[in-house]
Amino acid sequence: MRTNVVLDDTLVQEALTLSGIKTKKDVISMALHEFVNTRKRLNLLKLAGKINFRDDYNYKNCREGK
Repeated sequence: MRTNVVLDDTLVQEALTLSGIKTKKDVISMALHEFVNTRKRLNLLKLAGKINFRDDYNYKNCREGK
């Protein structure tokens, strides 16, 4: 999708320097991927303590492929 946006040049330059990525397009794409992945992980953390397992559930058996 083609989009025109105004970006903070200093921030973009810092991102380019820190990442080692050569183009603005690639550094912005990487930043969006990291943002989405971080939000997905945060959504998973919200589930902590909200899932009730059966009393006989053994997570070790699942890890061993049983």
